[in-house]
Amino acid sequence: MSALAKFRLYGILLALAIFAADQWMKDYVVNTLGLTRVGDHYPLLPFFDFTRTNNYGVSLGMFEATSMEMRWILVGVTALIALVVLVWMMREKLLGEILALSLVLGGALGNIVDRYRFGYVVDYADFHIGTFRPFLIFNVADAAITVGVVIILARALFMREKPSNEQDAATE
Repeated sequence: MSALAKFRLYGILLALAIFAADQWMKDYVVNTLGLTRVGDHYPLLPFFDFTRTNNYGVSLGMFEATSMEMRWILVGVTALIALVVLVWMMREKLLGEILALSLVLGGALGNIVDRYRFGYVVDYADFHIGTFRPFLIFNVADAAITVGVVIILARALFMREKPSNEQDAATE
């Protein structure tokens, strides 16, 4: 198996692991801890709790699905985005990009499944400092998507390909 094929396999495995962890954690919070209603709360640390909320929108709660049609449009649009990320991931050659894209893909799949099953995404991770909440309540999928996007942006901004020799540098 070539190194590139291994990188892509690692990416698929990481995406599946993120998806599985997201779905398991949501099940744990809802069924094991019993956070079944919006606002149900389970304190963990002085700065982190599980607080149940249902997200009917996409990123930062924008574009809320207020009807059945909007729900299925969001499922379709997010599935299309996940497909684009998968194709992008399969075309990448560098492990860093593949792994970052796999975080985005795994998170997207986790949230798509929720939106398909329930019509909303289950969120529960509530980071706070006293009453100040620097983030909206989120889940494993949201965190993976965010970390993946940050890695992709950081690599695009700070990692430049170096010319293979001096002649290439002179022509650029």
